[in-house]
Amino acid sequence: MITGGRPNRIHIMQGEAKIERGEETVLTTLLGSCVAACIRDPDAGVGGMNHFLLPGSGGPEAGRSESFGLYLMEVLINGLLQRGARRGHLEAKLFGGARTVDGLSDVGAKNAAFAERFLQMEGIRYLGGSLGGTRGRRIEYWPHSGRARQIFFEETAMPKIPVAAPVRAPQTIGDVDLF
Repeated sequence: MITGGRPNRIHIMQGEAKIERGEETVLTTLLGSCVAACIRDPDAGVGGMNHFLLPGSGGPEAGRSESFGLYLMEVLINGLLQRGARRGHLEAKLFGGARTVDGLSDVGAKNAAFAERFLQMEGIRYLGGSLGGTRGRRIEYWPHSGRARQIFFEETAMPKIPVAAPVRAPQTIGDVDLF
């Protein structure tokens, strides 16, 4: 029952996961190419959100594992289970994964594909959400009810990343350098 009081707004930053309960609690985040997973157990009345930058790998960037999807999905699910959720009752919504920079690999699509694949592999019911596109968004999620609201940012021209022309090694013939 909503008491009519002020909502308890909790902002989730990149690399964080938070688990909350309560009808007045709203989890919020700002997304571009990052993805946020909103997962809850409706029977236990507990839910949470994470915000990850990269899907995750064992590569050279492994030292930043707190920003990786694999790590943050596990933190979120384990936190929910510790607060009384049951794995078989979990349901999820996914948001983000926009293509924010033209000319680079589509990190947002990789994040979105990872998150969908993770839910499928873990047997977590995927209720939908909003992935992809070219616009950033603000997400508000009420873990008690599972309600989510998305507010898109204004469309701006996607920055083009210039691709440098290949550099040729100077060639020498006798005492003259040709470039």
